[in-house]
Amino acid sequence: MGRLLRYPVKSMLGEELPAVEVSERGLSRDRRFALTDRDTGKVASAKHPRLWHRLLTLTARAEGRAVRITTPDGKELWSTDPGVDDALSEIVGRRVTLTDIPPHQATLDRADPEDVLRDDSEPPVSAREGQLGGGSPRGTFFDYAPVHLLTTSTVARIAALTPAGTAEAERYRPNIVVRTPHGSGFAENDWTGRDLRIGADLTLRVIARTPRCAIPTLAHGALPADTAALRVLADHNRVTPLDSMGPQPCAGVYAQVLRPGLIRLGDPISWT
Repeated sequence: MGRLLRYPVKSMLGEELPAVEVSERGLSRDRRFALTDRDTGKVASAKHPRLWHRLLTLTARAEGRAVRITTPDGKELWSTDPGVDDALSEIVGRRVTLTDIPPHQATLDRADPEDVLRDDSEPPVSAREGQLGGGSPRGTFFDYAPVHLLTTSTVARIAALTPAGTAEAERYRPNIVVRTPHGSGFAENDWTGRDLRIGADLTLRVIARTPRCAIPTLAHGALPADTAALRVLADHNRVTPLDSMGPQPCAGVYAQVLRPGLIRLGDPISWT
């Protein structure tokens, strides 16, 4: 296993971990909080970049039961601060509330990836509404399932197909980056339906390939915007994520937790 990452606030930048407990609700403290739009009631997500791209300028780190949010200029906000909602509203340009309780039947807006590729001069205006967490336990902020995996071979393949010759796993927001032979390309495409053990106890079931949205194309902190992060997938890995969907640009896979456990960097990974 190559890297462990979690994102304590949905759509904000996250943190790397040396070890973490994983339960049926995913990595401990992952997507523990999110912003909700006070005007629409929807969950804020950079999947609708025209409204929420500023979320990716903020870095969230879990500190005990609270979350510390760092702004681009180094200012720190805490989830426990009385004025945190107003401060975040000023940063993102919308009236928002930081919450750890998802709205009933929580929804978010998602820009069509084809619109992103059609005109990359500015974020799309339109977006489709979708439900959160179709493959997750209730009361969570995951887009679909509680664990997201990405292989180093997929990152290497994307890099080989981009004009710049580079690719960054961070753009795809995985929880677990799995080391795989670089010649194996989009290795995760063949994982759906299989069970994966990491370390002594954690067992995951891979349930779907991960369809990609606008987020990989956006600036992530110091990483500049890069439309190739999505265009490469649209051109070279357009596959079916779920039986209910048509072919989509994909990278990585979603998984559910069959058996919880503590995992550490360097833990062995095997199929069960």
